[in-house]
Amino acid sequence: MYYVIIQGFRSYRDQTEFVMGNFISPPPSAIQFVLSDEFSHLRPEQRLALLHEGTGPRVISAFVEIIFDNSDNRLPIDKEEVSLRRVIGAKKDQYFLDKKMVTKNDVMNLLESAGFSRSNPYYIVKQGKINQMATAPDSQRLKLLREVAGTRVYDERKEESISLMKETGRSFTDMFLIKCVLSTKRETCGDKSRQLRDAQQDARDKVEETERVVRELKARISAMKEEKEQLSAERQEQIKQRTKLELKAKDLQDELAGNSEQRKRLLKERQKLLEKIEEKQKELQETEPKFNAVKEREERGISRLAQATQERTDLYAKQGRGSQFTSKEERDKWIKKELKSLDQAINDKKRQIAAIHKDLEDTEANKEKNLEQYSQLSHVTKIYISIYEVRLSELQIAILNGIDSINKVLEHFRRKGINQHVINGYHGIIMNNFECEPAFYTCVEVTAGTRLFYHIVETDEVSTKILMEFNKMNLPGEVTFLPLSKLDVRDTAYPETNDAIPMISKLRYSPNFDKAFKHVFGKTLICRSMEVSTQLARAFTMDCITLEGDQVSHRGALTGGYYDTRKSRLELQKDMRKAEEELGELEAKLNENLRRNIEHILLIYLMNQMQQIETQQRKFKASRDSILSEMKMLKEKRQQSEKTFMPKQRSLQSLEASLHAMESTRESLKAELGTDLLSQLSLEDQRRVDDLNDEIRQLQQDNRQLLNERIKLEGIMTRVETYLNENLRKRLDQVEQELNELRETEGGTVLTATTSELDGINKRIKDTLARSEDLDSLIDKTEVEIKDHQKSMERWKNIEKDQNEAINHDTKELEKMTNRQGMLLKKKEECMKKIRELGSLPQEAFEKYQTLTLKQINIGRLNCAISVCVSLAIFWNFLLQVQKWELWRNIYLRRNLQIETARWLTRFQTQTVHNKLAGCFLFKMREMQQLSGGQKSLVALALIFAIQKCDPAPFYLFDEIDQALDAQHRKAVSGTISQCIVERLGQE
Repeated sequence: MYYVIIQGFRSYRDQTEFVMGNFISPPPSAIQFVLSDEFSHLRPEQRLALLHEGTGPRVISAFVEIIFDNSDNRLPIDKEEVSLRRVIGAKKDQYFLDKKMVTKNDVMNLLESAGFSRSNPYYIVKQGKINQMATAPDSQRLKLLREVAGTRVYDERKEESISLMKETGRSFTDMFLIKCVLSTKRETCGDKSRQLRDAQQDARDKVEETERVVRELKARISAMKEEKEQLSAERQEQIKQRTKLELKAKDLQDELAGNSEQRKRLLKERQKLLEKIEEKQKELQETEPKFNAVKEREERGISRLAQATQERTDLYAKQGRGSQFTSKEERDKWIKKELKSLDQAINDKKRQIAAIHKDLEDTEANKEKNLEQYSQLSHVTKIYISIYEVRLSELQIAILNGIDSINKVLEHFRRKGINQHVINGYHGIIMNNFECEPAFYTCVEVTAGTRLFYHIVETDEVSTKILMEFNKMNLPGEVTFLPLSKLDVRDTAYPETNDAIPMISKLRYSPNFDKAFKHVFGKTLICRSMEVSTQLARAFTMDCITLEGDQVSHRGALTGGYYDTRKSRLELQKDMRKAEEELGELEAKLNENLRRNIEHILLIYLMNQMQQIETQQRKFKASRDSILSEMKMLKEKRQQSEKTFMPKQRSLQSLEASLHAMESTRESLKAELGTDLLSQLSLEDQRRVDDLNDEIRQLQQDNRQLLNERIKLEGIMTRVETYLNENLRKRLDQVEQELNELRETEGGTVLTATTSELDGINKRIKDTLARSEDLDSLIDKTEVEIKDHQKSMERWKNIEKDQNEAINHDTKELEKMTNRQGMLLKKKEECMKKIRELGSLPQEAFEKYQTLTLKQINIGRLNCAISVCVSLAIFWNFLLQVQKWELWRNIYLRRNLQIETARWLTRFQTQTVHNKLAGCFLFKMREMQQLSGGQKSLVALALIFAIQKCDPAPFYLFDEIDQALDAQHRKAVSGTISQCIVERLGQE
């Protein structure tokens, strides 16, 4: 042992470390607590008794740790030092080996491997043990010798070996019985498998017969369905005619009922629009003169401010020339040089002003010419626009037709069971994939426009597949795809203001379509008013829109006007979804084929109408494109002229102001020429400087006020013009167009004829439907019969499957039994081979050792060898019965070896103790009762030393072994101990 560390154990409250060999020994009870079996089974109250009790906080746990020297590798651990700690508490008792928790058995096995024998616990001799052994009777010492010799452990292991042998015999018998049972089961499984195969063949015949009947019934159903399809074709044509008549009758009824009321409403609205237009024009006429006056005053103030500033600068320069030049002649020479430069610069400015005047005149002339042409084209355009607006709803059919065509392509893929990735990769149009509050319908519709009908797809491959099938099927319509994999959308930094919000934040859509919606709506802000829209569009280069639909582009364009919220596409889409849900519930009650036929007829009718509209559309489009192209060119020229006019005008004003400043400087230099050179301004010049300073401050203040007033008036004029041109006049044009479209029709006779024809068509449809229902009834009965046969077929198939599974199960069981039988046979052969190799025990050996007694095997005082002989004789008799001679011979030889070893060790220990104690008293045999107390203690020590020499341990711990020794014996006893820790010192 190297160290012993104690904490919380008995009297040691704090952690205390004992270094072995340092004349301070740990308490033996602490070492026994870790190594001895005395403390192995402790009750809770016993564990609490070991904890420290004293003043201060209560100790809840204690530990004793021993650190061993393992340099000789006595312990099977690859370390030079090994620590073993035991920790106890009120509810725990744990061992730790090198800080890892282990069990009690692991600790005992580890100590036994290091030499601490379980049969010899006397490597720790506690206080009072010497006296106990000295006064113990002979029977107790005999029991001690047997335990030290290992007979108890041997008896335990002998019993275990006998039990193992008996278990082996029983296993051999069980194997034989199992072999017989497996053979019987194998024969039974073979018979059962043959019966199952016969039953399986019968079930297979039944299945084939049922399948033949089902095929015949399906052929009958196919014939009836073919007849039903013919009736469906007739009914399709009838439904087509009925649909046309119903639409025609409805249109006539609506036209008769609604034209008069709609005309009154439009006339009333037109009158209100005219009044508002007149009011706004009057407001514009009142504001424009104020704006022009303020603007003129502002320009005069700016010009005067520039002149005054230049004049003041010249006076300050005149004052500085007193220190700049040393003489009058030098100054005059410099002034003449400056005058020459100013004359040249003034001439250049005049030429530039003249050129700009000429450009402005040309620009104004071109502007008037372009305005005249633009007015003419605008009048022509209004005519075409009115035509286009009439056809607008008809042209939108192309988009709807494109959507319907896409649905046809997808339905074709589903029906054929192909291109599943295309079906999964198509997500519908933009409008069907988001929701928002009704308050935002107008601004969302205006922002998106026709992009509401763009189709969202996963990849460009999906769109390519759809377009290829689209063209292959020659389907009408226009489609635009948004492939999510190809859209490159970056995050946008939106302004933090309470007057605007990002439009995309008000849309509810799936995160999977984030790229598509950011592509359409990501760059748009919803603003509180037009003023806010204008400011944010300029500051953040983003498109802005109000809730009413007035737009401000980041490029500067303003668009707006009246929007009829009663015809909101998003609202119509919402109503359409609701109607589709109701239609789905109704269609579930109708025949599926009938619904498809009706849809097909309606599509054919709409396609015919679309062809007619597309023909007219192409004619209008050709003329419209040419006019729009010319108007665009003129508009660009006008915009270009306006763009260049204002900079030129501002440049002209700047040049004129600069010219006036140069002329003022020239006059000042001419006046200064020839005058005396002064270091200070004259009183008159100083007064002029003061006056100019006052004037400049006043002009700056006046110009700021004029600027604010001009901006305010300019905003009013812009707002009024926008509202007038983009809202009121645009809505007035729409009202005029709708009034022109309205006409009184006389359709009463046509309506009556249409209704009569519709009744006839309904009667024919009813007859066709009755025959179709009869066929449906027959088909249903046949299908029920087919289902019955199919159920029977499934039942026979299940029987066949169960029998097949049973056959497979029996086959596997048979294989398992065969394998197990082979394994048992192999094991049996091995056992027989070992028995043959062992041979039989000779009779001579049996007679020779059967009569062995204690007198014949007299080995003196070694009573432990007697127990060994008796145990070996009993075990030999058992081996004789099972005829295992070789095993008996090995054990017998081992017994002789142990007896000889014990005899030699006894002689050696006796001689050793005799030599050690020879000087203490004369060696002669005496009875224990004849010895004194000190002599008895000495004899007990001699016995313990002999035991330790017989079964050595790594170290020994003695506690007060010299308690009853005489003084003359203590020195001899201490000479046998290599290390002695003396706690109570004496003369010895």
